[in-house]
Amino acid sequence: MKQPLRILLVNKFYYPRGGDCISMINLEALLRRLGYEVAVYAMKYPQNLPCETSRYFASEVSFSGDFVDKVKAANRLFGAGDIIRSFQRLLDDFRPQIVHFHNIHSYLSPIVVKLAHEQGCRTVWTMHDYKLLCPSYNCLCRGEICEACFTDRSQVLRRKCMKESGVASALAYGEALWWNRSKLQRWVDTFVCPSSFMAQKMRACHYDYTKLAVVCNFIEKEKLDFFDQAEPLARQETAPYYCYVGRLSEEKGVRLLLEVAQSLPYPLYVAGDGPLADELREKYASEKIHFLGHLSSREVVQLVKYARTLVVPSVWYENNPLSIIESLCMGTPVVGSEVGGIPELIRDGDGTLFSMGDKRELEEAIVARMSADEADRQAISRRARERFSEERYWRELKKVYGIEE
Repeated sequence: MKQPLRILLVNKFYYPRGGDCISMINLEALLRRLGYEVAVYAMKYPQNLPCETSRYFASEVSFSGDFVDKVKAANRLFGAGDIIRSFQRLLDDFRPQIVHFHNIHSYLSPIVVKLAHEQGCRTVWTMHDYKLLCPSYNCLCRGEICEACFTDRSQVLRRKCMKESGVASALAYGEALWWNRSKLQRWVDTFVCPSSFMAQKMRACHYDYTKLAVVCNFIEKEKLDFFDQAEPLARQETAPYYCYVGRLSEEKGVRLLLEVAQSLPYPLYVAGDGPLADELREKYASEKIHFLGHLSSREVVQLVKYARTLVVPSVWYENNPLSIIESLCMGTPVVGSEVGGIPELIRDGDGTLFSMGDKRELEEAIVARMSADEADRQAISRRARERFSEERYWRELKKVYGIEE
């Protein structure tokens, strides 16, 4: 009897910390349901989910500890420490045919890609951010979109893009030089780009187009059932409202949204936390603008599903935001900034795009959504559930994995 394929999934954290973690955890569940043998490798961390292979995990490192901690974390960037030994042990014991990497910089290291390649595994790497193109991850410099490092990696050092710190920027520059495109392309069979926008940027930075595959994220079936069962939050039942869900930070454009919201008559509910939380709450909280703080997954669904629209006002290169995918699967239209991969998700009938950073266009888009007859939510949901289904995702990923029927 033919043994099922063994697939190893690698991410720096193993709990729902962000979109990269959620995507990998969802993929793990899908692969197990399909009958594949799956193992996970990550960094040891108190919030990690229970895992059978946690004994293999790399030791925890931190860039915010004392001098010794920072030196240990800096060494990890370049593959030093216990990561080679621990990952090689898992490769030897589990013997995967496919290794699928997600976010591995900083807390893990690209050294694991080299080890998997040398072991003869098929190597797949999903690009959840722009780290391979921009040493500071996000193509932002002083709050503005920047592509200077696409042609000259030393710009991260000269401009101190990484946390506006000379030391952090020097480490990011050294990391980019050490794990360069030539090495990574030699070790990686396929780079998975969740958006065409990401793939275009990879090509612009001279990554081999034959090694790029565009595979949009998906929503697992259990989550769809969860959406269908959600009831509205009591506090939002009284009037039509719109909402924002996400990190309260500059690149998310939430400040722009709040400035616009001040002049609008409709209630806005802001869910999330982040570095700007206290400042924004003190400046903008009012009878019309309500800050909900961090919400549970259930509360987020209850909020978004019954909103007139979700607003995604980002001012950076969003890749393939799960917030938009989930909103559309619930049947809630989206007002989104026309930047990065966002326009690929919001099609005709699914919402409205506005020019990034344009207050007037954002205000007009929100007013139009709030004033119009209620959207055909069933149609929005039906289209989204087809586009972002497990079945569609697996058909496309199966080709990347080289799995034949």
